[in-house]
Amino acid sequence: MEQIKQLGSLLQDFLGWVRRRPAQAFLFFAATGTVVYFFGFLPLYANHSQPIWEWAWLRFLPQYNQEHSKLIPFAVLFLLWYHRGAIREARKEGSNLGLIFVALGLLFYLVAARAFQPRVALFGFPFLIYGMVLYLWGREVARIVRFPIALLLFMIPLGALEQMTFRLQFIIIEFVKVLSGLCGVAIYTVGTSIRPVHGDWGFEIAEGCSGIRSLIAMVMLTAIYVHLCEKKVWKKVTILAASVLFAIVGNAGRIFTIIVLGHFGFAEFAGGIYHDWASQLIFFPIALLCMLGFSKLLNIDYLGWFSRKTVKGKEAAAHDA
Repeated sequence: MEQIKQLGSLLQDFLGWVRRRPAQAFLFFAATGTVVYFFGFLPLYANHSQPIWEWAWLRFLPQYNQEHSKLIPFAVLFLLWYHRGAIREARKEGSNLGLIFVALGLLFYLVAARAFQPRVALFGFPFLIYGMVLYLWGREVARIVRFPIALLLFMIPLGALEQMTFRLQFIIIEFVKVLSGLCGVAIYTVGTSIRPVHGDWGFEIAEGCSGIRSLIAMVMLTAIYVHLCEKKVWKKVTILAASVLFAIVGNAGRIFTIIVLGHFGFAEFAGGIYHDWASQLIFFPIALLCMLGFSKLLNIDYLGWFSRKTVKGKEAAAHDA
C-alpha cells in the first residue's frame, strides 16, 4: 500500500510539473515520441524490416551470449525507483548543455542509419536520453540518473566479441588445471580440450564456455553493486576493475565442478544438464562471494585495527610490568 501511495505521489509531482512548465512538458512528450518512433518503429535494418530495438531484442539470446540484456530495462527502472526521493527533491532547472548530448545522440543515430550499423545508434541512445534529462530538468537530476542511463550501454549486442576472447579460454584452462592438481584429479589439455589421464571422458572449453557471457554479466552486476553500496570513487573503480577477476574465478570454479563430476563417473550428466545450469548454480554464487569478500577487505579500517592492536599490546606489556 505504501508503494502505491509513493507511486501516486510521483505521478502527482509529474502532473504538477506539466502544469507549471507546459512548454517543457511539450518538449518532453515531443522528444519522447520522436525517440520511440525512430528507435522502435522506423524500419532501417534487416532489409528495412526491423527498427533498432526489434533488431537488438532478437539478439538478446543465448547463442549471442547476450540474454542478460533483457534485464537491463528492469534494472534501470529499479534504480530510478531507488533514487525517486533524490529525484523528487532535486532542483529542476533546465540546462542548455543538454543540447550538446542530444546532438551527439542524433549524430550517432545518423551515422548508424547511413552505415547500417545499429550498434552505433544504440551507443548513442544513452547520450540522447541523458541530454534530454539535462536540458529539461537540469544538472542535479541528470547527476542522479547518470548511472542508470549509462547502464543502457550493456544492451549493445557484442556480436563477434567472443571470437576475440580466445585468451580467456586458456586462462580458464590454467585455473582449472591448478585446481584439479590440488585436488588430485589428474588431467591434461590439448589446445582447449581437457582430458583425464585415466579415463575416456573429456570436455571442450568452447568460446562460449570461456565465460564472455558471464564476464559481461558480472561487470554489470558489480557496477550496480558499487553504485549502490560504495561512496568513494576509488573504491568503486577498484572493485569494478576486479570484476574481471571475479568472473574468471567463478567460471573456473564452474568448469572445475564439471571436471570433478566427470572424474567420478558422471561425465554425461556433467556435460549435459549440469553444464546448462552450472552458471546459475555455481558461477554466480562464487563470483558474487568474491565481489562481496573483496569489498569487505577493501573497507576494513586497517590503520584503526593496527592502532587498536598496538594500544592493546602496550596495555598488556604495562600490566605485565
